[in-house]
Amino acid sequence: MAIKHGQGQRLIPLDQLSECERVAFEPTEKLTADQIYEQRWALTLLEQVLARLQTEYQTAGPTSAQLFDRLQKSLINASDCPSQRDIAHEFGMTENTLKEAFHQLRRRYRQLLREEIAETVMVPSEIEDELRHLIAVLRAYPIGCHSHALGRLNASVPPLAIAP
Repeated sequence: MAIKHGQGQRLIPLDQLSECERVAFEPTEKLTADQIYEQRWALTLLEQVLARLQTEYQTAGPTSAQLFDRLQKSLINASDCPSQRDIAHEFGMTENTLKEAFHQLRRRYRQLLREEIAETVMVPSEIEDELRHLIAVLRAYPIGCHSHALGRLNASVPPLAIAP
């Protein structure tokens, strides 16, 4: 006797999906296959960089991991991002010390982004062109709530995080 496709799996009614989950199933814009590919490429690249950065902070210890969790919201321009003053107070730091920690996070983010891009190009001289292309894709196709890893990514943030 053959097993039916999906047998034994819990069914989830579509009306119970969250807004972000539904967005993945409902076309909101008429994008071409190339545009969808570009958008997914950009999102995947940013998720990989953020995951690598998170791993580094987790490896450094629990306090660093907690600091990363708080600062990454500033990096991705999350709507529920606390102020740097509040984060500094939470971690017993001065605001200037926290600003330096955030600057280091952005610098490392830029470096990891360049490393990830370097893995996708044939020669190092193509890295800058690929970075410009990434920025253009993010500006042309803003990524909403499609990524749990990135939250709500403002397309203007990556250029700031990428710029030297």
